[in-house]
Parts: sequence; structure tokens; C-alpha cells
Amino acid sequence: MAMAATDQLLRDALARDPARPLLTYYDDTTGERAELSATTLANWVAKTANLLVDELALEPGDRVAVVLPAHWQTAAVLLATWAAGGVATIHPDGAAVAFTDVPSLERVRARRPVELVALSLAPLGHGLASPQPGALDYAASVRAHGDRFASSVPDDAPAVDDDGRLLSGAALHAESRRRASELGLHVLDRVLSTLPWRDPADWVDGLLAPLAGGASLVLCAHPHREELGHRAEAEQVTATQGIHLTGVRSL
Repeated sequence: MAMAATDQLLRDALARDPARPLLTYYDDTTGERAELSATTLANWVAKTANLLVDELALEPGDRVAVVLPAHWQTAAVLLATWAAGGVATIHPDGAAVAFTDVPSLERVRARRPVELVALSLAPLGHGLASPQPGALDYAASVRAHGDRFASSVPDDAPAVDDDGRLLSGAALHAESRRRASELGLHVLDRVLSTLPWRDPADWVDGLLAPLAGGASLVLCAHPHREELGHRAEAEQVTATQGIHLTGVRSL
């Protein structure tokens, strides 16, 4: 059985409506807006999982450090890590693979992961502005990989290393559904979130719980407070995370 925390949640989103906007990303510093349907996100997840397995030789149970902010590419990296059988962590020390953005690159490099992958997080999915020695350019490499990936990871395999506490895929899936219920998320929700993704608890609340509840996400990086009310209206937002907007329920 494939790992429920990734494949089943994404499969459910594809079954509900493969073309519906599932994750919309704004960066108010760059002016970027990126919209991903369930189909598009699944394509990026598959390509990233193939990158991990075919190019970076990830084995089931290997640790994958994810040192990235809330971003649509971070969502693809996390879901792909679990689909490929990796154990996601925020600590790069000795990890088989570490994914990081450019501002964190030297700090992560100093922790000596086996493989280092750098993400520019630039608009339109562009690659690094300049090569980074010893680091793979995620955007330049991932597109060459296949857009189908068959996961065969058992549900009881470890999926998260939360400061030494291992959480299986099944447990991660259950925690995501529990948090979705606690937050009152449902299939008609569209959640505007300014939450950072700093650790596994944030990954659950900011990404997996909305997926488990059938909601769609509007992620806002470097938000300009004065723009958020208009954005919530334009994006038909029904709930917020990390910020309070008049007339919109806060999670």
C-alpha cells in the first residue's frame, strides 16, 4: 500500500476535481502569482520523486532535510519525499539529501548533507541566478524527470523525524485528518495562509490538514497587509491561517 500521507491525500484531490485550483501562491515582494491544480501539483510531485530516486539515489528510510519556507515548490518537495519513502526533517546534519533556498544555502552546506539541492524560489519556476558550487539546481534538473511515479512505500514506514520522534506515514495521515477536523476544514474551504512552514507541525497545519479536509490553499509570502482583504475577496477565501481578516473565519 502506498504511503497514505502523500498519495492518498493528493489522489483524493485529483478525484474531487483535477482542474480545480488546489494551491495558489503569492509573493508580495516579487509580485508573483502561481496557481496549481491538483493535476499540476501531482506532476511536480512525480518529477521531484523521480529526481530523488533516479538522480540522487534516495533509498527508503533515508533522511531528507527540507529547509524551505512556505511555497508551492516546498509542497512538491515534501509530498515527493514521502512518496519516495524519505524521512522528512528540518535538520540537514548527515541527511542523504537537503533541499534549501539560497539564503540558507551556506548554513545547510556546513551541516554536510550527502546531496545538496538549491531552490531559487524565483517566479515562474526559474532556476538559480548563478551556479552554486556543490549544489544541484532544482528547477533546472527536475523538469527532465518523468511526470509519473509509482510509490510502493508501506504505511508504517517512517515519514517524519521530528527532533528524534519518528512518525509513520499512517500516523502522519491520521494527524492530518485529526487537525482538519479540529480546524473545521471542509471541501468548500479556500484558506488564505501566511503561516511559516518551520517544522513538521507547520507542515501538517499548513499543508496536509487542508489537503485532508478537501480545502484549497492560497499561500501568501511577504504579505502586504493592505492587499490581503482585496486578495481574500478575489480568491473567494473562506478562512485564514496566521492572520485575521474582518468577516473571514480564522483557523
